[in-house]
Amino acid sequence: MDAPGRRQSERIYVKANIAFDKTGYMHPTAIIWEDGRIFPIETVRDFRPGSAEGDDVGDCYTVVIGGQEKILFFERADPRFSSRFGRWFVKKQ
Repeated sequence: MDAPGRRQSERIYVKANIAFDKTGYMHPTAIIWEDGRIFPIETVRDFRPGSAEGDDVGDCYTVVIGGQEKILFFERADPRFSSRFGRWFVKKQ
């Protein structure tokens, strides 16, 4: 639930290609928009809990796309549904 006076940004859910390293760390490698455009992620610069950005759920990734830093979020699914791990989103600017 949002704090009084705090406006939540609109979320745009996207597809993402991801990779897992041998330790199980998950990192995104590309964002795919609904219209099919693919934006390769050049590097992941930072990873932190989403709460560091004011969100209560998931993880926050600072990624580089086309030479520019962008923020990509991973929203974890309800643990009661084991077939749904989570979903990716960006905030509408």
